[in-house]
Amino acid sequence: MLGHLITVGKALISVVFITGLSSTPVLSSEGDAVLWNSLRSGEHFALLRHAIAPGTGDPPGFKLGSCQTQRNLSQEGQAQAAKIGKLFRDNMIQSAQVFSSQWCRCLETAKLLELGPVQTLAFLNSFFNNYEYRESQTQKLTGWLHEQNLEQPLVLVTHQVNITALTNVYPGSGELVIIRRSKSGEFEVVGTIKTK
Repeated sequence: MLGHLITVGKALISVVFITGLSSTPVLSSEGDAVLWNSLRSGEHFALLRHAIAPGTGDPPGFKLGSCQTQRNLSQEGQAQAAKIGKLFRDNMIQSAQVFSSQWCRCLETAKLLELGPVQTLAFLNSFFNNYEYRESQTQKLTGWLHEQNLEQPLVLVTHQVNITALTNVYPGSGELVIIRRSKSGEFEVVGTIKTK
């Protein structure tokens, strides 16, 4: 087990990495069972990197709200997103609070989960091509997370750079990062669930 502390503005984030979790989209290990139980506990939330969208970054001419100008989910990615939603339901999470980046690949992933209405948050948007926004967006996300009611499972669909900035975890496409919010306001990464 490897522990790290990350300072985001005035917020102190405690990050603990647990490895060796299942790499298949089924409940196949005791570790996965613990993570799913955690997500139902009212103290945890999930960051989800969007499902498979071949390529890196976005093509020239990218426009927000214009999916044809963006890198989008492949058929494999669409199937992966649907499987992730089924994985939630198979683990007794029928619905969740779902928030997404405004990028089409995140929105499509979020909708294909079929866990409930999807709301967008601008600070979940990728800063891959605008790294100067890393600190400000991460601070906004951290502040927002401190204010959320976690009684119902919370799922945030976003990008690798956003997840890594908050947690130091480098997730694969469709990978879930499960995080505990302590009563003192610290965030602890308790594990990841791979879905490919």
